[in-house]
Amino acid sequence: MDLNESMLSIGETAYRRIRTDIIFGRLRPEERLRLDRLKERYGTSVSTLREILNRLTSEGFVVAEGQRGFAVAPISHENLREVSALRALLECHALDLSLKNGDMEWEGSVVAAHHKLSQMEQRMIAGDLSVKETWKRYDWEFHQTMIGACGSRTLIEIHAAVFDKYLRYQMISLTFRGRIAADEHRALLEVALARDSHKAQELLRQHIENGVEHALASEALKP
Repeated sequence: MDLNESMLSIGETAYRRIRTDIIFGRLRPEERLRLDRLKERYGTSVSTLREILNRLTSEGFVVAEGQRGFAVAPISHENLREVSALRALLECHALDLSLKNGDMEWEGSVVAAHHKLSQMEQRMIAGDLSVKETWKRYDWEFHQTMIGACGSRTLIEIHAAVFDKYLRYQMISLTFRGRIAADEHRALLEVALARDSHKAQELLRQHIENGVEHALASEALKP
């Protein structure tokens, strides 16, 4: 690996870490992103940090404040509703395509992804909140696997970007709806394997809407 490749790797690693810390709430909404502190925390140069923060600005996770520098993007009830509506639109379309195109290998992947999610949900239901980040990662994997046979890499990538914005709200509000959400995932799995696209889309929209309403009720998201 030459020097340029090494620097690219360091920059990409820092980008992913900062992005993840924003999504999982370790960098809080509207928190000022001081370059001197970020340099120490993420082990990269100020110039690389500026590139990373500009990249995250274009993705909507950071806002540029002119001469004041950068800050983590704020949150709002309106933005959550917009993000969730876009997620539902994209995911329902991709799910319909996936149910039409998915083969037995896709079915096996969906069942495996649900099994991992279900295990984490049971631990969360039992009160083990130490696994909340793993739970949400498996939640992400389950929904991504469900649409994995849609046949469009662009659609999957756009959905993933929107899902991450939705996920940010869930992690900030520590939203977990317990057995209700677990039952919704189980029902979604069953209708997907039955290739009932109409019912699957209906359940998915309701699942997303229920998650939004639960998050909006959280003290962490109150204006």
